[in-house]
Amino acid sequence: MQDSQAPGSQPASRRGFFLGAATVGVAAAAVTALPKVVDSPDASAAPEPKPAPEKGGGYSLSEHVKRYYKTASA
Repeated sequence: MQDSQAPGSQPASRRGFFLGAATVGVAAAAVTALPKVVDSPDASAAPEPKPAPEKGGGYSLSEHVKRYYKTASA
């Protein structure tokens, strides 16, 4: 009785399928994330923070603090 497969060929396996699917997923995620990394503004463009007070009392209601309060209350 002869095998229906040609000599040297392997049947498709689940492991190979999932490896291919994972590779495609990683490539898609990289393509999606890459433009966002390139378009991000430089860190040097950010405004320079105020110096800390000498006698403490360094809290100030800045934009990032307001943003935190807004997201924490939701």
